[in-house]
Amino acid sequence: MKMNLPNKLTLLRVIMIPFFVFFMLADSFGYAGRITALVLFCAASFTDYLDGHIARKYHLVTNFGKFMDPLADKLLVCSALICFVEKGELAAWIVIIIMAREFIISGFRLVASDSGVVIAANYWGKFKTVSQMIMIILIILDIEALSILTQIFIYLALALTVISLEEYIRQNINVLKEGGA
Repeated sequence: MKMNLPNKLTLLRVIMIPFFVFFMLADSFGYAGRITALVLFCAASFTDYLDGHIARKYHLVTNFGKFMDPLADKLLVCSALICFVEKGELAAWIVIIIMAREFIISGFRLVASDSGVVIAANYWGKFKTVSQMIMIILIILDIEALSILTQIFIYLALALTVISLEEYIRQNINVLKEGGA
């Protein structure tokens, strides 16, 4: 299978995840490890923007990309959140809520795709994603002067996670009804 540029960027994002996790969890590098993890996280996040932009602009949307792009995003974010729990920097209950939302939405999309329906991201989902990315960056930075801002973004990301879940369910509940569930 010949890979187009957006799909290569998606694969690059997936490949970056273990390196990100390594530098997040390897205490032997000290703060330099966190900065390396931050650079990897930001680069991986940028590939998400870039692959989507290129795929839409040049009509390079593929089934592989439709499947792997959201999966790569979830793997990146969930990996970061699990690292934070491991390091005692984020409460597990917050991570469980965020990850549960991702599983629920993925389930909705799977049921919808069986019916030929595509559930596109809405503005709440995009706000959720941006707030989670900022939250993750702030937690990685771990700067005392930004601790209040970090806490604000943790709870903002959590709130937007719940709001976006409610909105997806409200807008797409017919997918479950039509599917015979």
